[in-house]
Amino acid sequence: MKPVRKRALAGYLEKVFGVSERRACQVLKFARSSHRYQSIADRQNELRMRLRDLAAVRVSYGYRRLHVLLRREGWLVNAKRVYRLYTEEGLTMRRKRPRRRVSAARRVVSQPKPKRSNESWSMDFVSDQLYSGHQLRVLTIVDNFSRESLALKAGQSLRGDDVVAVLNQLVAERGAPKSIKVDNGSEFTSKVLDQWAYWNKVELDFSRPGKPTDNPFIESFNGRLREECLNENWFVSVVDAQDKLDTWRLDYNQHRPHSSLGNMTPEAYAKQMGSAPCMASPRPPSPRKQTWESLIPPGPETGSTSKPGNLSSHLDPKRVAPQFSRRRDRTSPLVAWRLVSPIRRRLPASRNSLLQL
Repeated sequence: MKPVRKRALAGYLEKVFGVSERRACQVLKFARSSHRYQSIADRQNELRMRLRDLAAVRVSYGYRRLHVLLRREGWLVNAKRVYRLYTEEGLTMRRKRPRRRVSAARRVVSQPKPKRSNESWSMDFVSDQLYSGHQLRVLTIVDNFSRESLALKAGQSLRGDDVVAVLNQLVAERGAPKSIKVDNGSEFTSKVLDQWAYWNKVELDFSRPGKPTDNPFIESFNGRLREECLNENWFVSVVDAQDKLDTWRLDYNQHRPHSSLGNMTPEAYAKQMGSAPCMASPRPPSPRKQTWESLIPPGPETGSTSKPGNLSSHLDPKRVAPQFSRRRDRTSPLVAWRLVSPIRRRLPASRNSLLQL
């Protein structure tokens, strides 16, 4: 038992049972000199006040992230001292973790890690409610390399067109990524997003049904978003929610320490790795992805590629469709239909029957 605890028990015995200090210390086998000792150590009241202020603002931060913030402000303290003051001030939070069954084996799917910024993104939706009880949905987009929050779009009803509008804005600012990890939601499997991915040469990497671990970066980000922003704010309207989300996103990218990045901020990590956000140059077309012009056989007279107007004279769907492979980006059936459907509208009824697949 520590002296602090014995000192408190000795005072309790003196007060409740009316015994002397000598008798109370004798029962507890506690030296009277230790009982009378007054600490002369610095209580570091300034550090305690600053720690309480940071904990009041960053209500979801533990002592490790608070230690990083204190070091940024110039406090020369280590993590052990911060932890001691953190517990003495009663700032410890108890978090309930999901129980892991011993018989449930972890199945880790090996996925290649991105090596630079703007190479792989992740998208998902998070749901919440407004003050009036109406539904609120938030589109979240994260860079898988630098962990930057690229966009947070709030709305009551977000469709595939809204997702494409946000992606177009990001591509104009940063350039298009190589792949985007998404789940199987209706907004991500829509024809609008499929068409955007095809023309921008972006591969949509769909996660397996019921396997959120296939997209771990966005799932972790959504947890931080809900814990630090959605659960801590009331949203009066969609505009109010968008303003608060933008403020939190800037704080997340520029000030919040990220443990997997060496307690650096996402923007600082991206700059240090030499991959700051910039306009990406257009990539050459992939050899596995063919455009509709390359699928047109040479003209019989000139030997050159036919013009779009003469597509109907020699386009055979049975020759075109097998050239598309069934990939995870889910573009092959829709692209084949886009090649045929404009022709159906221009051909007469007699030729339409030739294009029945």
